[in-house]
Amino acid sequence: MNYILFDGAVRNQLLPFTYTKPVADLRFGILTLREKWENFLQTTTTTVTEEYLSERWPMVELEINTMINAAVCPSESLVEQIKNLKEQQVLTFKDTYIAFIAKEEEEIDLDSFQEIAVNEEPLMIEHTWDLFSKNDQAIQADFDLLTKDRISAEIPDSVFCINKEQIFVEEGAKLTIASLNASNGPIYIGEHAEVMEGCAVRGPFALCEHATLKMGAKIYGATTVGPHSKVGGEVNNSIIMGYSNKGHDGFLGNSVLGEWCNIGADSNNSNLKNNYAEVRLWDYETERFAPTGLQFCGLMMGDHSKCGINTMFNTGTVIGVSSNIFGAGFPRNFVPSFSWGGSSGTTTYKTSKAFEVAEKVMQRRNIEFTDEDKAILEHVFEETQQYRRD
Repeated sequence: MNYILFDGAVRNQLLPFTYTKPVADLRFGILTLREKWENFLQTTTTTVTEEYLSERWPMVELEINTMINAAVCPSESLVEQIKNLKEQQVLTFKDTYIAFIAKEEEEIDLDSFQEIAVNEEPLMIEHTWDLFSKNDQAIQADFDLLTKDRISAEIPDSVFCINKEQIFVEEGAKLTIASLNASNGPIYIGEHAEVMEGCAVRGPFALCEHATLKMGAKIYGATTVGPHSKVGGEVNNSIIMGYSNKGHDGFLGNSVLGEWCNIGADSNNSNLKNNYAEVRLWDYETERFAPTGLQFCGLMMGDHSKCGINTMFNTGTVIGVSSNIFGAGFPRNFVPSFSWGGSSGTTTYKTSKAFEVAEKVMQRRNIEFTDEDKAILEHVFEETQQYRRD
């Protein structure tokens, strides 16, 4: 069977992260959504996504295809139901389409399909804040998947562990004089990751391959540090997608950072309003601030965005793609993509300058900044022009 992951109705609710990648390639827990599905299905998948992303993530369509909502996490029960689907049937949860069979180039009318309810409520993301608020469930599910019937690499005697059975270290990881407390959830240390001296970690926590916790880092669950990222200071209930750095002191809480981001030294975000009120967050679909239902909600920062030292972010701040924030004071709670500036105002960050920086940043990780990368970012630049004031 050919499996295709589709973005679904929530794609715009997951901006700015889905400006630069399909829903399937968001990291949630330890793995990306695509990696979860491919582990369960034991095969590769392709994607139905926005046209400007489809050159990098093309769809491979065969005569018969199973279409799966990429915003939904797999489970054994769900995968079994999907594999038992027949033509003209659609698997649903409430008003959400989960999966259905599609023939090549056939017009699909899901309203005419027989609806089959899922056996159990699936773990799924519908808003950006779901990424951190449901990250504890996602880490636990991925931990169980990745460590089943496996034995952890040896943990050095200098590392203090609580609930060691829920701590798993992959081969090649380095840990020195650290504290790992898995009382409230599992701790996963990926291949060739490093936990430096003096780090204090509480689960649920995932440090993905080639990522680093710098000396003295204080990490509260549920937190994910994606591949090739470097993190220091204090982090609470956040996701750092990958290839991003928060290398110095400062607080990051109830937040999501995309890829290729950099947080300057001593930068902080607020995750709680002074009046303890519900946090409102910029909604790209309605183009206004919308209630989240959360009391704790911090910073959402899209791919390739950066901030200078001592930057302060208000509760519920959304930063778009490829923006550069610096200076005293708090920037606005919504900063459009390709913005340059801070609290005193922003100007347009020209693509020529942004691409020059992106190329240098990616070269440091031995990754090429390709023409495909440029084309995607150029599209984002044009699509988000309406939000910039100059």
